[in-house]
Amino acid sequence: MSLPFKFISIEGNIGSGKTSLVNKIITDFKGKIILEKFADNPFLPDFYKDPERHAFPLEMFFMAERFQQLSLNINHQDLFSELTVSDYSFFKSKLFAQNNLKENELDLFNRLYNIMFSSIKKPDLLIYLHSDIKRLQQNIKQRGRQYERNITDDYLKSIETRYFNYINKQSSYYALILDITNVNFIKDRSVYVEIIESINTFDRSKRIIRKILS
Repeated sequence: MSLPFKFISIEGNIGSGKTSLVNKIITDFKGKIILEKFADNPFLPDFYKDPERHAFPLEMFFMAERFQQLSLNINHQDLFSELTVSDYSFFKSKLFAQNNLKENELDLFNRLYNIMFSSIKKPDLLIYLHSDIKRLQQNIKQRGRQYERNITDDYLKSIETRYFNYINKQSSYYALILDITNVNFIKDRSVYVEIIESINTFDRSKRIIRKILS
C-alpha cells in the first residue's frame, strides 16, 4: 500500500490537527516523518506575552530551524524511494512573518527567506486543513499549552486569510484543501479514510482541489 505522492506537507492554522494527521499517515504508510520543533523556540512564550517585542527573533529562529530541518531531511534524500510527510512547509515562515513583523523587519526577513526558499525542495502535495475559528479555539484549549491561552480570534483569522491568499495565488504546489470543521479524523476512521482517498484520487490536471468533509 502506497500513496501517489512521495513528499507531502500538511499545513493549517494553529490547532488544525496537522501533526495528528502526519502521525496517522506515517503509521499506515511508513516512511520519514518531519515534525516542527516549536517547543525548541525560546522566544515563543515571550512572543504571546509581548508580540511586538519578540516577533522578529521568534520568526528568525523558526525560519532557521525549518530550513535546517528540511535541508537535512529532504534535500539529500531520494524522494523516489521513501514517503516523507511533514507537518509544515517552508513558506509558513513567510506567512507568519508577514502577519507579525514590522515593515523594516519584514524587509530583512524576506531577503533571507528568498535565498533559503530557492534551495528547498517543494512538496509533491500540500494538504491544507481548514477549521473555523471556533473549532480551532476548542482544539487549542483542549491541548492545554500554557502560552497559547491568549491567542485571539482575530489573530487566527489573520493567519487563515494569509494561508488562503498564498495558496490561491501560488503555482509551486498541488494543493488539497480539506474543510474539517465538522468532522474528527482522529476519532472517526471513515473521515481519515476519506482523506486518504482524496490523496489517492487527486486530479493532477488541477492545481488546487477543495473538499468539505462531513
